[in-house]
Amino acid sequence: MADGSSGGHAPYLQVAAQIRSRIAKGTWSPGDRLPSRGELGSEFGVGENVIRRAQELLISQGLLEGRAGSGTYVRAPLQRRTLQRTPAVDYSGLAPAGFTGTWEADSTAKVAAPPEIAARLAVEPGDLCVRTVYEFLAARQPVMLATSWEPMAITGGTVVVLPEGGPLAGHGIVARMAHLGITVARVVERPRPVHVDRDQGHLLGIATGSQATLIERTHYDTGGRPLETADVLIPADRWDITYDIALPTAGT
Repeated sequence: MADGSSGGHAPYLQVAAQIRSRIAKGTWSPGDRLPSRGELGSEFGVGENVIRRAQELLISQGLLEGRAGSGTYVRAPLQRRTLQRTPAVDYSGLAPAGFTGTWEADSTAKVAAPPEIAARLAVEPGDLCVRTVYEFLAARQPVMLATSWEPMAITGGTVVVLPEGGPLAGHGIVARMAHLGITVARVVERPRPVHVDRDQGHLLGIATGSQATLIERTHYDTGGRPLETADVLIPADRWDITYDIALPTAGT
């Protein structure tokens, strides 16, 4: 193996040590793209699966990042962001308060609601919904993911059926529902810790199994009817979630 080896250790640990050493020496700098797995495998005398395991280890340690469709890069120092959850925050859209990046969205109509989503929307399993998948981008890289579901019984056949299409594209659920004469009265959030799966990790450039917070968020109208529900996936190494809760003052 080039650059020496760490005898007695698994091959992927040896490869990871050599990549780590090159980063420390400045051979590869933040932002540099690593050679392909095939090229690295030939250089180190191992198979591509060994290179993959070494890269996944270094991704989990924050030294590398994977970019979907592009390759593996030396990670620049992470900029932590804050997701504000306060009474003053506008909950009408999926983008976090103060988020200055962009997002990409892909909506699909007439998707059958799976049982867990149907329960959250108070509809029957299999009822038709619009599903919208979001990728939130900073410096052109995904930093947060979300999937939103809306019953077509509410928006079907209207100009606001697609959250990111039509005359109110991107205006958020409050404005879109107001167009239909529906008032969004409240939102409920249920955060819980999760580990990202392989597809999520690939999109976010982090290792499979990395820690994240999943917020199950549902909007309701004045009568308590669910209008939309979403799963918002927030990588733990990139975001601080801040809840600012006002307390009643004495005598109130």
